[in-house]
Amino acid sequence: MSTYALGDIQGCYDQLMQLLEKINFSEQDSLWIAGDLVNRGPKSLETLRFLKSLGPRVIAVLGNHDLHLLAVHYGKTHQRRSDTLQEILDAPDRDELMDWLRQHPLLVVDETLGYAMAHAGIPPDWSLKYARKRAAEVEEVLRGDDAELFFENMYGNQPDRWHKELEGWDRLRVITNYLTRMRFCDKKGTLELKTKGSLDTQPEGYKPWFSQPRKATSLPILFGHWAALEGYAEHDNVFALDTGCVWGNQLTAMRLEDRTRFSCDCAVLRRSET
Repeated sequence: MSTYALGDIQGCYDQLMQLLEKINFSEQDSLWIAGDLVNRGPKSLETLRFLKSLGPRVIAVLGNHDLHLLAVHYGKTHQRRSDTLQEILDAPDRDELMDWLRQHPLLVVDETLGYAMAHAGIPPDWSLKYARKRAAEVEEVLRGDDAELFFENMYGNQPDRWHKELEGWDRLRVITNYLTRMRFCDKKGTLELKTKGSLDTQPEGYKPWFSQPRKATSLPILFGHWAALEGYAEHDNVFALDTGCVWGNQLTAMRLEDRTRFSCDCAVLRRSET
């Protein structure tokens, strides 16, 4: 019985099947998925249906593309030109799939297995305990009656820094941005959300969140979201799992019990990242 952590699938269903075959994924095994289950790849509907069919064997956090799909579903934003979500929106089981998706967390912590996982990472000045409390604030709204209002107010880059005095949608938005969109920040935790390139593109005064002085976390952190890290990266007990499948690179899985890595090549049409 093994647990495999995967980077962003983004609707690359065929490559997911190839990778699961390569690792001999069995009924006794489980998957951890670092968000962005859907979008830009060709088979987001098949991906959602398959993962839902695995029941509790799948532990997934929500990524920015998953939240975007939910916002489109609830009519709070429009599809972008690069989106590949229409098949889901036309599906007869759309409502069931969307209800399943919005039950997922922004942060997973498993003391027994010995890992924490968030789509973009954990802000450097947040302890793991603090991050769990902040994630829970958003998760409660996502699963409740105010979900549509959340998606109506989710988008935006401000506020760009956490303050405990923040209230309302500003508070929930910045928590969401930290956990699902963060790449670069300054030493005070101020987010820079426009730059999406490799490490050598960091804006002046900013560093990757995992390179800033961080509060000690008791567990290694798994994250996705950042394909431009150019492959599997490990930095100070932080593991980047997004290896750019949807950009024509690889889909990667790491067996959590021994950190063995597996990958398959992904011949998917490249698109410009937005």
